Amino acid sequence: MATMTISQVSKQFCISTRMLRYYEKAGLLESSRREDYAYRIYDTTTLTKLQQILILRKLRISVKEIKQMLQKPAAITAIEVFQQNIQDLDIEITELLTIKDILHHFVCELQKATNITVHNLITRDDDILSVIDSLSSTSIYFKEDKNMNKLNNVEKELSKLQDVRILYLPAATVAAAHYIGDDPEHHCNLMIDHFVRDNSLEKIHPHLKHYGFNHPNPIDETDYHGYEMWLTIPEDMEVLPPLTKKQFPGGLYAAHMIPMGNFNEWEWLFDWVERNDTYAFNGDMKDQTHMCGLMEEHLNYISHIHLLDTEPEDLQLDLLMPIRERTK
Repeated sequence: MATMTISQVSKQFCISTRMLRYYEKAGLLESSRREDYAYRIYDTTTLTKLQQILILRKLRISVKEIKQMLQKPAAITAIEVFQQNIQDLDIEITELLTIKDILHHFVCELQKATNITVHNLITRDDDILSVIDSLSSTSIYFKEDKNMNKLNNVEKELSKLQDVRILYLPAATVAAAHYIGDDPEHHCNLMIDHFVRDNSLEKIHPHLKHYGFNHPNPIDETDYHGYEMWLTIPEDMEVLPPLTKKQFPGGLYAAHMIPMGNFNEWEWLFDWVERNDTYAFNGDMKDQTHMCGLMEEHLNYISHIHLLDTEPEDLQLDLLMPIRERTK
């Protein structure tokens, strides 16, 4: 397997460039940059390690546990991690089989006497109630990994979206950075960071906001990945290339905060809006060029602007989804 750029790795392994950068910040992978080459480079050793990481993630081994195994490669570390996961799975399997038996019992009882209501069936058998009470309220679900795991049970995860806020973002003038190619978020960040530092923007415009979205939004992993970042600026401020000056119309948004990496929670937010009685999605699902109207806001950007890395490992983002009030 030859040396590959971050974009080539993204397409080869069907993993986003942002996920790759997250794995780097979590200490799982290392990339390099040649002096005469602007992009991240992954060598054969790192690519082999990535293959192993992706296999372990499919086996539901957490990022934290994978890091332990990489830091302590002795077999005993892997054995301890795998045994703990086996124990967790044994608990899940036992409880799921118990649930299956109870549901079979309910079906048989209902088939024998169709005049029995579900309510009466569930509450009339003390033995069944005792078994149900003994079940764990959490372990019967697939174990959640806080670092970008797929949504395994919508009903369970929706309860975690109690922090959705409804925001009105005012119209604003923005300086926009756009890049298509390898590691577009990194390139846009560099352009935005230079603009802010060169103009001391955090001093003259301290309430600035930092937004971003895929542009274009790839239809599949074989498409080119692009990203666009917006920075709110004073209306009369001059913007020179490579940035462009644009107008953000503002509007109503549902906002949900995530730690860097948890982009799977977009799916949770979509489901929250879809089920909401008051608000409906107000983006355009056909507009893959601008990520359907969705945006990500870099929180606490001003505190990061003078760091070497303005996307530190502890970065928090607001997922922003355009909404409208439902008609009654």
